[in-house]
Amino acid sequence: MLKRRAINAVAWSTADGFLRQGLQFVVSVMLARLLGPREFGTIALLAIFTGIGTVLLDGGFSAALIQRQDVNRVDESTVFWFNLCIGAAVALLLWALGPVIAAFYSEPILVPLMAIMALNVFLGSIGAIHATLLAKELDFRTLMKVGSVANLVSGGVAIWMALVGFGVWALAMQAVVMTGVSALLLWSLHRWRPLVAFSPASVRKLFGFGGYHFASSMMEIVYSRLYTLLIGRFYDVRELGLYNNADTTKQMPCSFFTSILMRVAFPMFSAASHDKAILRRGLQVAARGMMLLNVPMMLGMAAVAEPLVLTLFGQKWLEMVPVFRVLCLAGVLWPLQVMNLQVLMAQGHSRLMFRLEVTKKSIGLVLLVAGAFHGIMGIAWSQVLSSTLSFVVNAHYSRRLLDYGAADQTRDFMPILGVASFMAGIVYLLGLHLVLRPQIALLVLTCAGAVVFALLGWLLRLATLTEMMALFRSHRSAPQHAPKDT
Repeated sequence: MLKRRAINAVAWSTADGFLRQGLQFVVSVMLARLLGPREFGTIALLAIFTGIGTVLLDGGFSAALIQRQDVNRVDESTVFWFNLCIGAAVALLLWALGPVIAAFYSEPILVPLMAIMALNVFLGSIGAIHATLLAKELDFRTLMKVGSVANLVSGGVAIWMALVGFGVWALAMQAVVMTGVSALLLWSLHRWRPLVAFSPASVRKLFGFGGYHFASSMMEIVYSRLYTLLIGRFYDVRELGLYNNADTTKQMPCSFFTSILMRVAFPMFSAASHDKAILRRGLQVAARGMMLLNVPMMLGMAAVAEPLVLTLFGQKWLEMVPVFRVLCLAGVLWPLQVMNLQVLMAQGHSRLMFRLEVTKKSIGLVLLVAGAFHGIMGIAWSQVLSSTLSFVVNAHYSRRLLDYGAADQTRDFMPILGVASFMAGIVYLLGLHLVLRPQIALLVLTCAGAVVFALLGWLLRLATLTEMMALFRSHRSAPQHAPKDT
């Protein structure tokens, strides 16, 4: 039954990811063509503050609700009222800080922009518990409906506003409309309703796990968005727009695949947390499969960066190509970082996870500040170093708890890295000699890269490729109408 639920969850989560992130990507491309680096940089100035606000209103309770198997309606209702109250308080605080933030960046427009984004944080608190419960139930079909409609409506509003000249306000309203529509649909499509109850005992029970997760999430959001503060304060808003768009573009395909696996892996790992042999095998298969997708994708995007940027965003974004290439290198190890943390969370080791985050973010902060002295390229290279060290740190406890650490994981993906690196080199050299329109060059280079990688993988008999094909064939040949488990 667990395997069948996992297969169904992966299928619906994949569909949700394709629709939700696919729509987001299309809308982002259209907005990037209508607007420019300065508009995207202006809204990015607020990312660290709104990110902190979102983590505060959650308090780590969402992860605790998924991880614990003994929660009841009172626990769930307590989390809802906590989210709502903290969401309102955080929104008011952000609104009050608007003038201070605007003065810090010397950007007066941030005062009204922060008011809009503060509203967005509050709206997020209304439907947070519904999304958490749907994820715990592996009901990604409903989440797919919510995400698709919210993206269509918010994307349509933002594109219309950009067309008629609202500039950066189109980006702000896109966020607000998306969050508002999502909350409305979550309440409409999910039958859960809160009790008029708030239990301090529930807070204590859930915060035992969620507290450490909350602290880890807070460090992650501060670290991952600190570049917006450094670039926005010491460099130029336009440079921030270039860097932010490069980072977002790199993250789009990477986060698409990892988010699918994360949303399924954490509930499934939590359900199997009592059996370490199953957990080890699950981590190994998931890590291999994700790296088989992610490594050639990241290195391939680095190789075709110029025609990719010209095709998607146009000539005015061409300056982001160098930083985009470096950030793609930083994204190579991302799935392994995520999967190692998911296993720790599933086993309830939130305290260990917190220690890991303190170690990683301390190292990463030093690298980030050092890189900032060398402009946006220095910051990008600091992410490459930070990514490598984060993987080693994250895998430390996977070695201790599951006997599957950084060395074993590296041995598993090194053949993939070798083949993908050779493929990327061939594609890059081919691109230097092509004299074609960017769209045609991108198509030719992408097809060439896929053929080279698949052919080399087949000739060298990559173990991971063979394993994934065997899993796919076994799933296809399995009975489609299996009897229900009792």
